[in-house]
Amino acid sequence: MIKSSNELEIMKQSGMISSKAFIEAMKWTKPGITEAQLWAKFDFETRVRGSSILAYVPVIAGGPNALSMHYVRNDMELKNGDLVLVDCGGEYNGYASDITRTWPVNGKFTEPQKELYQAVLNVNKACIKMCTEVNNLSLHGIHSQSVKLMKQELDKIGFAVSSWDLERILYPHHVGHYLGLDVHDLHDLDRSRKLKENMVVTIEPGIYVPFDNKFPKKYQGIGIRIEDNVVIGKQEPYVLTATSPKEIVDIEFCCSNH
Repeated sequence: MIKSSNELEIMKQSGMISSKAFIEAMKWTKPGITEAQLWAKFDFETRVRGSSILAYVPVIAGGPNALSMHYVRNDMELKNGDLVLVDCGGEYNGYASDITRTWPVNGKFTEPQKELYQAVLNVNKACIKMCTEVNNLSLHGIHSQSVKLMKQELDKIGFAVSSWDLERILYPHHVGHYLGLDVHDLHDLDRSRKLKENMVVTIEPGIYVPFDNKFPKKYQGIGIRIEDNVVIGKQEPYVLTATSPKEIVDIEFCCSNH
């Protein structure tokens, strides 16, 4: 569970390989390609950089397909004006990476997409900062904070949601899990355990707005998740997936450089 220096070096390389594959996938995305083709592109880009296999069946979800948590049909056409949510990672020397990025199929976020994306990104970045031993938090503790932060972010952009709707509908999954040889490393280990230096976790807040008029219409049908792999530090976290673009300006720049 607590990784050795050799393990962390392998996981750094695994994260770099998958991060580079995300860059290439973003650059290659355009309206009219299929989710399956984007899956194949990502698989190719990880393998040519040394990954032996994808660490798990990926989620390649265009438009409202992203509202399904574990969508793996991956066979629909990507449409102009939609976002695509990609949850994918390669395996390197036995160690998994597990990254999610969400980007516009045509390379440009609409204003509602920007607003919702920035809300999720703010929560992602705030939770990553919590990933230190001195903070004395568990994954459950970080999740509780992520729910509070998500509600604050959504309030700012016009949502008026109850805690029930937030946790059952809009943000129905945990903020993260342990990562290592398995994607869900030590899956039977309680997430209430306090995080210690050199543990590796994912941080993956998300928002999934169904076609339901209790939520603002301009956000309906949008699903966004942003997931990073993080080494717990004594006082500062280390993000293994930092080279995979997630700021809006960086994503749009990447998408524009076909």
